[in-house]
Order: sequence, then structure tokens, then C-alpha cells
Amino acid sequence: MFTLVFAVIAAIILFERTIFNRKYKSIRNKHVVVTGGSSGIGKCVAKLAVRYGAHVTIIGRDCKKLDTAVEEIQKGCYMVGQKVQGVSLDVCDYELVKAEFSNLEEKVGPIYMLVNCAGLAICGKLENVSNEDIKTLLNTNFLGTVYPTKMVITKMKERKEGIVVITASQAALVGIYGLSIYSASKFALRGFAEALDMEMYPYNVSVTVALPPDTDTPGFEMENKTKPTETTLICGSGGIYKPEAVAQNLIEDALRGSFFSTVGCESYFTALLCVGMTRCTSLGELIAQVVLMGPLRVVGCIFLEYFYAIIRKCLYD
Repeated sequence: MFTLVFAVIAAIILFERTIFNRKYKSIRNKHVVVTGGSSGIGKCVAKLAVRYGAHVTIIGRDCKKLDTAVEEIQKGCYMVGQKVQGVSLDVCDYELVKAEFSNLEEKVGPIYMLVNCAGLAICGKLENVSNEDIKTLLNTNFLGTVYPTKMVITKMKERKEGIVVITASQAALVGIYGLSIYSASKFALRGFAEALDMEMYPYNVSVTVALPPDTDTPGFEMENKTKPTETTLICGSGGIYKPEAVAQNLIEDALRGSFFSTVGCESYFTALLCVGMTRCTSLGELIAQVVLMGPLRVVGCIFLEYFYAIIRKCLYD
């Protein structure tokens, strides 16, 4: 019976998305800015954006990585005059962001879509995370998203069009052992996005929160170096995804106007279970939430007990 319910809901969602494909927003000849665009998910998003016909600006810190990424992204251009550029910028410095974003609009054109992918993870039990690392995580993951977003929303509201994407994580929905500060920074982004969505709604500007699971990126490799054993075992239950798959879903969900962008069953069902007071953006989503939230709570408790069993085992081994 439960399998049948899942199948019916999946069919409704698939049918609805197929019917409303024509309502996707277009980024053809529009300016798309991607922070954290020199590697990982951000670079994959930029590659897809040029294939959709957008002019793309990627932002990062490492000039060498930016130059290499720009060369890769340019290979996807197919229109005469399509622009791709890289900008070295610390998105945690508001004054620098303010000055550079003004220049970007003058050089390339109005920013229609901002994809915030800049971020990092530093793992460890709270007592083992340095105060400097705490500040770095909060500044990069939270302020590094807030500052660029603040710089684009006024003009988006004036033009009554635009898309803001905030790349969070499944850790924005569930706090995990060894990720206390990282989860805090990502939970903050989820709250920021919900409030921003309310502010932008009257102006035809959509907000999408990407909730990628573990993704095979250079950042993930760095993250693994500081993960406690418990964190590795808990997170390993969800598998690892390719950044291309995450980027594809992110672009499609943002152009569709979905609030959440998920990848894979675990990401989708976690978002559904933790939806809270988030605005529902489709009939299919509402049906799934109403029918599945109760049963998924049981499944969630089973997973949580499994996680706590891992913690207990590691404690006594």
C-alpha cells in the first residue's frame, strides 16, 4: 500500500513538471553570476548556464583557477557575443562586493540570476574547532551569501524579474555529529532564504535553496580531512553525487521557481520531512507533503536511531 502511495505521488509530480515545462524562466542572453564558480558545483552551474545561452561571470579567489575555469566554460558558448569572465573577489568583504558588483552590471549587463555557491566545510566536535575556524565558517557560508545577494535584489525588484539561488546543504535541514558550526551556518541560510522569499515574492523574483547531499568536489575532499569517524560513517549512508547532477537539478529547479532544489531520494525526502512553514510552489509538492510527512517521521526516527548507534559504538570501541 505504501509503495502504491509513493508511486501515485511520483506520477503526479512527474505529470505536473511535464505540463509546466513551458513555464520555465529563460536565461538566454541574460547575465548569470556564480560565486564559488571556479570549481565544484559552481563551475558546473556556470557550464550549464552558457549552454542555456547566458552571459556568465564566475567569482572566486584563486586567479589561476578562475582562468582555467573560464577556458572550460567558454567551450560551451554557442552564440555570437556570448560573454564569460572570471572575477577574483572575497565575497565576505562587503565593500569589495559592493564595488565589484556595480562594475559587473556596467560591463556585462543587469544581473538576472545570482547563484551563491561560495562555501566551505570544517568538521570536528565543537570543543576541537578553533574560534578562528568558527568565524571563517560563519563568514564564508553565511555572509559570503548575504553580501552578494544584498547587492542584486534592489535592481531585481526595480526590474521585477530575477532569480536568487542559495546553495545550502542537507545539513541545513538536519544537524549531524561533527558538523555543529557548519550546520549552524547552513541552517542560517535556510532561514535567510525563507524570509528573503517573502520579501521578493511581490516583485516576481524567485528564491531557490539548493540542498545537495555529499558531492564529489575539491571542497568535499578537504572536508574529509577533518571529519571525525562518526561523521564519516553517518554521512556515508547517503552516498556521494557528481557535481554535474547537482548543478543540473539546481538550474532546472531555479528556472522552474521551486523553493527547494534536491538531488536523489534521500535529499528529496529529507526536504519534504523538514519543510516546516516553507512556501509550497506546486500542487504535487503539497500532496506529497500532506501524505508523506507522517510516515516519513517514522523513517526519520529509524535513521536517527541508526546514527546514535554509530555514535555509541565509536564511543566504546
